[in-house]
Amino acid sequence: MPEHIKGPGQPGSATAAAPPAAPDFPEIILDEPTDDIEAAMRDALSAVEAVEATDPAPPATATPGTPGTRQAPGTPGAPGTPETPGNTAPSSPGTAAAAEPEVEALRREIADLRDRSLRTLADFDNFRKRAERERQEFRRYALLEPLREFLPVADNLDRALQAGGSADDLKRGVEMIQRQMQELLRRFGAREVVADGEVFNPTLHEAVARTESDRVTVPTVTETLVRGYLLHDRLLRPAMVKVAVPPEPAAPPSRQASGPADPPTPQAPPASPTPNDSGQ
Repeated sequence: MPEHIKGPGQPGSATAAAPPAAPDFPEIILDEPTDDIEAAMRDALSAVEAVEATDPAPPATATPGTPGTRQAPGTPGAPGTPETPGNTAPSSPGTAAAAEPEVEALRREIADLRDRSLRTLADFDNFRKRAERERQEFRRYALLEPLREFLPVADNLDRALQAGGSADDLKRGVEMIQRQMQELLRRFGAREVVADGEVFNPTLHEAVARTESDRVTVPTVTETLVRGYLLHDRLLRPAMVKVAVPPEPAAPPSRQASGPADPPTPQAPPASPTPNDSGQ
């Protein structure tokens, strides 16, 4: 049988003259063809035992299938070796027992994450319902403060209707109520749309009447029929106005075609009565 293992002290082994360094480990030669696979495996086992006896720390072993690593035929994972149930090394009970706490911790973590996700979904659904309810309440009671401020105006109108006196007294009372109303509108940010004497603006004015005037060159508002109002920069209601426009120029007379006029078409004379018709 060819020599497979060269240990220290054998012929051909290299010895170091320097201070003792790392011991020379047996070398397994698998390049030479061999027919006795079991003998090669026994020699490999002997080499591994020799290494373990020399160095307590096990050397790093190459992973089967790693590029650049040569494996003996018949070794599990080696090229050309069929995978059979006998080739797969079963996991030891100690490894499974050691991994059981980690698996249990992962299960607890998954259960905790599932519980958190369910709680988050429930909180979000409650928040959505609460926001929808608050939005509806806000829309329902958005005019609470403005209406509260306008209640004194309604009270003054009731007093004006119940009060006795002349028409002039009633007019003065209504004028006072109007000033109160205008003050409330200014407090809430509403202001009147300026219209009289302004150039007609279709975004602010609504023309309900139109007249021609030679004193204007562009459409101009001459009279405000119904006041318009703005809330800050947004239009509440356009002003209904009367607009004066410049007169349209008269159309020039149409030119007739040059040349003599066609003579009138002669009409046929009336038909004379026939003898039969005159005798009847």
